Amino acid sequence: MATRDVKLLGTWSCPYVNRVQLALKLKSIEYEFIEDNPYNRSEILVKNNPVLKKIPVLIHGNKPVCESLIIVQYIDDAWPIGPSLLPSDAYDRALARFWAAYTDDKWYPLIKMLRQAEGKEEKEAIIAKLAEGLILLEDAFVICGKGKDYFGGENIGYIDIVLGSSLAWLRVTEIVVGVQLLDQTRTPGLAKWAERVISNDVFKDVLPETKKLLELHEKIQAFIKSST
Repeated sequence: MATRDVKLLGTWSCPYVNRVQLALKLKSIEYEFIEDNPYNRSEILVKNNPVLKKIPVLIHGNKPVCESLIIVQYIDDAWPIGPSLLPSDAYDRALARFWAAYTDDKWYPLIKMLRQAEGKEEKEAIIAKLAEGLILLEDAFVICGKGKDYFGGENIGYIDIVLGSSLAWLRVTEIVVGVQLLDQTRTPGLAKWAERVISNDVFKDVLPETKKLLELHEKIQAFIKSST
């Protein structure tokens, strides 16, 4: 597929964009990456996502596809050659979609909330919710992974991409708050899974460096303080 036929609108630091990049790279799909500031939306972004006006947006030919979870599924359907991202079994596919939705709707938003939390009690409450979620995801890893290395079994799959794309910001949050959320004691399977994912060449190539994300976090916090 020629690069000009596949474009991705997004920004380097966004985990929702990163997961699309992971899917494209796993499928060996060449694409043009168009950096787009989510706080200063470009005309091309508004044109291709007029409803939500959000990144990421995948443009395949002249057809835009929006929302990261949908985009990853679209990539798997549109390019059947290469590793499958979603399971072939209908029930396993349903499970993958469920836990991906749980990650986005219930668990991942807590990471941002924790970085922005003020006061000990507020932070402790969010940490408790994150820990509860990780235990649920540990159980999901056992069920979906079926004793293999990844949620997708022997190979990286849909949940690995969705949850794995959050690991860079999870690490930054641990540093900023001074807490270890993912460890061998409470969630041993998930902790080992994260180590495998982080060391995977595809993830190493796509996920932003911790140092760069920390610098970005500091800039964002400084901007928020100056605006209040």
